[in-house]
Amino acid sequence: MKIPKQLIDCLNENKVRYEILHHPEAVTAQRLAQAEHIKGRHHAKVVMIKSGGQHLMMVLPADHQIDLEKAEKAIGKGVSLDKEEEFKSLFGDCAIGAMPPFGNLYGLQTYVDSHLAQQDYIVFEAGTHTDAMRMSYRDYEKVVKPKVEDLAIKLQPMKGA
Repeated sequence: MKIPKQLIDCLNENKVRYEILHHPEAVTAQRLAQAEHIKGRHHAKVVMIKSGGQHLMMVLPADHQIDLEKAEKAIGKGVSLDKEEEFKSLFGDCAIGAMPPFGNLYGLQTYVDSHLAQQDYIVFEAGTHTDAMRMSYRDYEKVVKPKVEDLAIKLQPMKGA
């Protein structure tokens, strides 16, 4: 897998500055944050949820987890975690679990947690488990136009970790 062409094209067409980062294979958002030596609050991870028959993209900091009650409140109707087998066909140009937080490129409504929206920059998976991108949050917001809501709760560090 390589970085989706439509992602690169979108960023270039919008004249957005970004940096491509290569790292050892990382499958979780927290591991990616470690590999890239960035704080979890800057790493934008994608969580897919479903509301009715609709797939929705939630984008949270790596050190947070989705709070389904908060998501329901933000969306205004019931939600559940989406199943990988139900949404993976939407991301044919990406490794599963490495989808970039650009729902607009995949016809998906995108929601961003308010904690992530407070960051000056974000780092996110770029369609593979070995490539990430770094860009300013403001540029991301300008391109994706997500709905910013309170969607997540901060993960508590494990004792002894």
